[in-house]
Amino acid sequence: MTTTSSPIKGNPSLSSPTSITGTTSPLGVFDDPKYAKLALDNAEKYRTADPYPHIIFDDFLPDPIARSIHETFPKPDDASVEWIIRDNQHNLKRYQHDETKLPRTTREILRELNSRQFILFLETLTGIENLIPDPYYIGGGAHLGSRGDFLKIHADFNWHHKLLAHRRVNVLYYPNLGWQEEWGGALELWNKEMTERKAHYFPMFNRLLVFNVEEHSNHGHPHPLACPPNEHRKTLNLYYYTTKTDQEVREPHFTVYRTEASSFASELGANYRRTGGQQ
Repeated sequence: MTTTSSPIKGNPSLSSPTSITGTTSPLGVFDDPKYAKLALDNAEKYRTADPYPHIIFDDFLPDPIARSIHETFPKPDDASVEWIIRDNQHNLKRYQHDETKLPRTTREILRELNSRQFILFLETLTGIENLIPDPYYIGGGAHLGSRGDFLKIHADFNWHHKLLAHRRVNVLYYPNLGWQEEWGGALELWNKEMTERKAHYFPMFNRLLVFNVEEHSNHGHPHPLACPPNEHRKTLNLYYYTTKTDQEVREPHFTVYRTEASSFASELGANYRRTGGQQ
């Protein structure tokens, strides 16, 4: 049975001092304590989701910021972006992970999604401590799908050869103002056995999708997009890592530091959760 979980509203009408209505710069947007509360309130839902831990948040960013990301997102014919084209039996799309080739607003939100505050949001939501953002955006960055493009169901690469770290969490942000369900493009989540599609989510405007990267986190949008030629499936893809997994034991080793043993590291998470209302 296929399901689509009820989206969580990420941006309640109550504005915060750091998210002033009308601003289009994402700088400091995740300083708002409402994001800590959002992570706390939805941690259990995230961790128990089927077929693997995941969640979607609608209205995730303040509307002016989301609209600015949509409006300034690079176009397919923008030569300065130097899009990387993938055209094979598994996928048809274009993307750019070199932020120096992307517009300012796109670069700013990518950096905010790699920021201290957003990492704390993810750690609180997922329960995975010591997450590391990828400053190189390997395989991530700005992705653009046009009519006919697709991405077959797959499980992601799990090792970052430059960070020397294990991939643990994916974040996809959709700035697609006016996207219609009949255009397709829903990200499908499949079970371990690849016998059943368990959930699917359309790339609607200002929607954030978060999910764990596991051995069988099978996903994709396998059907060619049916959007009009002048419409495109825009996505910001970000991936997060840890240097160790629960199953990994490295021997021999020198001092092994744990998060709980570092007062600074543990206080970071504790202070963040307190801003969301957890005492």
